[in-house]
Amino acid sequence: MIRRIVLSLFFVLISLPLIANDVELNPDYPQRYVVKKGDTLWDISGMFLKFPWHWPDIWYANPQVENPHLIYPGDELSLVWRDGRPVLEINRGQRTVKLGPEVRETLIDKPIPTIPLSAIGPFLSKPKVVGEEVLDNAPYVVASADERLISGSGDFVYARGVKQEDADDYSIFRGGKVYTDPDSGEVLGYEAIYTGDAVVSAHGDPARVDLTYTNREVQIGDRLLEIEEDDFDLNFIPRSPGNEMNGYIISVFDGVSQVGQYQIVVLNLGARDGLETGHVLSVFAAGETIPDQVTADRNDKVTLPDEHAGEAMVFKTYEKVSYAIVMKASQAIHLLDKVKSAP
Repeated sequence: MIRRIVLSLFFVLISLPLIANDVELNPDYPQRYVVKKGDTLWDISGMFLKFPWHWPDIWYANPQVENPHLIYPGDELSLVWRDGRPVLEINRGQRTVKLGPEVRETLIDKPIPTIPLSAIGPFLSKPKVVGEEVLDNAPYVVASADERLISGSGDFVYARGVKQEDADDYSIFRGGKVYTDPDSGEVLGYEAIYTGDAVVSAHGDPARVDLTYTNREVQIGDRLLEIEEDDFDLNFIPRSPGNEMNGYIISVFDGVSQVGQYQIVVLNLGARDGLETGHVLSVFAAGETIPDQVTADRNDKVTLPDEHAGEAMVFKTYEKVSYAIVMKASQAIHLLDKVKSAP
């Protein structure tokens, strides 16, 4: 089940005394703002701050307010100054409606998301990064009904490797890209492309498997992985990583050559590097190496400096890689562009 309130890290942050760095406010910041449905935390942060990921430096959570670390439609945010520091306060107001003499019901809206969920929704639960052995050892589609080459929702297929004591509900995946580190050549993981859901209707070798949903054709050789409980955060907080990060964009979804705002990229950094959901990284277009046409040495080359190209926020991590969404692109972003900790 999707965890709606998983913010232990942020709770620690807001429980500590404010240690504001050199917070730069947006020159046009409002004194007050009432949160509306459709807002995102990133957009609201950008109203008040030059760098939205500095949000934890100015957020003050009133401990008397229910769920003070979440923001809901109707909340009023006010920027005030305390000891010479900018602080953002919340006024939640009355959220309880009396329905009867002895019955009260609290009307709780969903908290606003950090970023547009429509942009990252398909990547939260279905795409996976797995080790090679996971796909190699998983049950696989060995044949389809009526000798079809491809199958879809409502059809059934035959699969080998399904054990009777295992679960009956599966998602079907197909092996995709191999993610490798550009510098070391280390294999970081294998993309598992989601093709649909299925349920075992008859055990055996092979087992009969009914396709209950497909978003693309199911083919012979596709792998069956047990459906796992969704385990990801929706209400993470944009912030800079605590440690210095240096990495690359190693894959781009949708086959595009140039990446823009709200597009998804894969980074060669993951949980083992200390990367967490909500971490913001600056993207730099890698400087091109060109021949120096001025010098007499025709073999003389020069590498141009890297240029800042935008920011990306991590929204899902694996052990060695992570998914990030480009929140801002001041120029075209490409495969193998560099990422570093945002200031």
